[in-house]
Amino acid sequence: MAKPLILITNDDGIEAEGIHKLAEFVSHMGEVVVVAPDSARSGGSMALTVEIPLRIKECGTYLGMRMLSTNGTPVDCVKIACNVILDRQPDIVLSGINHGSNTGNSVNYSGTMGAAIEGCLRGIPSIGYSCVSHKATSADFDACRQYIERITAKVLAEGLPNDVCLNVNMPVGKPITGIAITQSCRGRWQNEYAELTNPRGQKIYYLTGDYLNLDPDNPDTDLAQIKAGKIAVTPITPQRDATLENFIF
Repeated sequence: MAKPLILITNDDGIEAEGIHKLAEFVSHMGEVVVVAPDSARSGGSMALTVEIPLRIKECGTYLGMRMLSTNGTPVDCVKIACNVILDRQPDIVLSGINHGSNTGNSVNYSGTMGAAIEGCLRGIPSIGYSCVSHKATSADFDACRQYIERITAKVLAEGLPNDVCLNVNMPVGKPITGIAITQSCRGRWQNEYAELTNPRGQKIYYLTGDYLNLDPDNPDTDLAQIKAGKIAVTPITPQRDATLENFIF
């Protein structure tokens, strides 16, 4: 019987520590192939490349696992892996480990979750992993290992409902007290751009911002559970339509 085929990607690029840690953590669970962007594509959401030809580069192996990069987006990585690189459909798609949170409405902007959603749309059980760390460079990914193994193993064994993928946010720097099934916190970003002046005297702008929590009293949100030390597992569905009750055009 063939081992499960595990496709791993991210939005931080093929050189990122998080993707190497994720591959290491699940290496004993099946045949792992890593296909990631050749550089960071954070904030890329579900963008894909239309007019620029994509290239595939073999990047050697890591702990015996095949590593490849493309000049595309995280979604491109999933698509080109399934259509060109792999000889069969993956049994699971894992995206991450993202350095930084993807809570609340950040899921709509996240390249990490864009890749997981693409896997979901292809009918593949898919998980996006993010490490809620405020360190500028490295994070204690190892503290999350047992939980990544536990969640990945369960999804490999049991699958996920149709049209559902998982957005998993893991707190670091504090004791982890368990795993909670959560809701995405309602909110929006404010104070989104910082204005600076470059050496030529020109005004330039950098994306920044603060997240305005519109669910501060809801204990079931991802933000609330992370604050309580829990790993937040949020089911995401890209396929369900909303309703407009009593709305007439």
